Amino acid sequence: MVLLASLKLPMRTPAPDFSLIGIDDQKHSLAEYSKAKVLVVVFTCNHCPYAHAVWPRLVALQEKYKDQSVQFVAINSNYNPDYPEDSFEKMKEYALKFKVNFPYLQDMTQDIARSFKAQCTPDIYVFGQDRKLAYHGRVDDNWKEPEKVTRHELDDAIVLLLQGKVLSEEQHPSMGCSIKYRES
Repeated sequence: MVLLASLKLPMRTPAPDFSLIGIDDQKHSLAEYSKAKVLVVVFTCNHCPYAHAVWPRLVALQEKYKDQSVQFVAINSNYNPDYPEDSFEKMKEYALKFKVNFPYLQDMTQDIARSFKAQCTPDIYVFGQDRKLAYHGRVDDNWKEPEKVTRHELDDAIVLLLQGKVLSEEQHPSMGCSIKYRES
């Protein structure tokens, strides 16, 4: 396991387009979520303990905001032949295990992860309705012990965006296992 932090990206960067197959065996694209006021894109996987730790928090946030035009989308870009836990079939199993209530997509080519400049799992991107990057950071300040969380940064970012406010550029990166990119 290689621990990495998400990159610092310029705020207001446009959301890269995507069209990927989800665990529901349907194609999902950026355009499909055009009506959402807030779009949260999370690069994640099945095998990483950091990803495991935040799955329940992401599910809870989607549930909290389901009626407020907030849409979560998870993308698994890990090269799965070397990591069988990240296979498409296992993605379906993990979605059931964690009661995932939002699309979970597979990026077999890794082109989408590269276009987002995703580094780790989880790597979290939040876009406002204009689909410009407004938040790129961690879920909260304690990935390992949810009962000791004191700062709910992802939740706070969603609230501010729903209120039409501009977020601070000072954001704490997410951290987790490296995305398993194939060598070019």
